[in-house]
Amino acid sequence: MPYWLMKSEPDEFSIHDLQRLGNGRWDGVRNYQARNFLRAMAAGDLFLFYHSSCAEPGVAGIGRIENDPFPDPTAVDPKSPYHSSKATQEKNPWIARNVSFVDAFDQVISLTRLREIAALSNFALLQKGSRLSVMPVTDEEWQAIVACR
Repeated sequence: MPYWLMKSEPDEFSIHDLQRLGNGRWDGVRNYQARNFLRAMAAGDLFLFYHSSCAEPGVAGIGRIENDPFPDPTAVDPKSPYHSSKATQEKNPWIARNVSFVDAFDQVISLTRLREIAALSNFALLQKGSRLSVMPVTDEEWQAIVACR
C-alpha cells in the first residue's frame, strides 16, 4: 500500500478538525506536482497528516483516502481563497479527495525530531527547498515515523 504525507495549516484544517468531523474534503492544492500525487492515490491509502506554517510544524496524525479524485469545487468558487482564475466548471485542472480520520498522535512529531531519525535522511519533506503539500512516503519512512509516536 502506498503511503503519503499531506500538509495543512492547523488553523485552516487540523487533525483535530478531521477527528471531530470523522471525514472531510482535502482541497485547495494548487501545485501541479502535488496535484499529480493526489491523482495517484487510491481509496484506502493512508497519509501522515502534517501541520505546517504553525508554532510547531510536524506530523500530527494519520488519515485515510476515501474516494477517487474529483474536481476541486474551491477552484471555481470566486469567494474561496483557493479560487483559480484558470478553472471553469467545464475545465478544472484541480482536484480534491475525501479523507477520513484514523489517528491523532498524543504529541506532534516535530520537524526537529524528524530530522534526527536516520531512516529519514532521504525523506523528501526534509530536503532543502521541499515545499510540496502532498508527497509520497516510502514504507521505511512510514515505519520510522509511526514508531516515534
